[in-house]
Amino acid sequence: MKKEVVSTDKAPAAVGPYSQAIRAGDMLFLSGQVPLDPATGKLAEGGIEEQAARACKNLAAVLESQGLSLDNVVKTTVFLTDISKFPLVNEVYKQHFKAPCPARSCVEVSALPLGVQVEIEAIAVA
Repeated sequence: MKKEVVSTDKAPAAVGPYSQAIRAGDMLFLSGQVPLDPATGKLAEGGIEEQAARACKNLAAVLESQGLSLDNVVKTTVFLTDISKFPLVNEVYKQHFKAPCPARSCVEVSALPLGVQVEIEAIAVA
């Protein structure tokens, strides 16, 4: 199976040795998205709700570059620096992922890049 690098300027550029996403056949593996605004390169202003919304928008932008949407997502992993804020993130998540919702894991981590509070990665199928 051929591996294809996916990149769009509608989402934050990769800032290390990784790709925004990799397409392998009908599967799209999206790297974790942090709440950076691709237009400004700055972090989303506000609290964890605004950060979660921006991360979801960034995922959507990568998917859209492949003719897909958040409806194509089959699995997400949500990384939080404070698991007590999960209910806040869950409310934002429900606005972006509609039923039937993808499978999901959520874990608390000690830190995330750029000091953000949330990062979301996804797997989608075409």
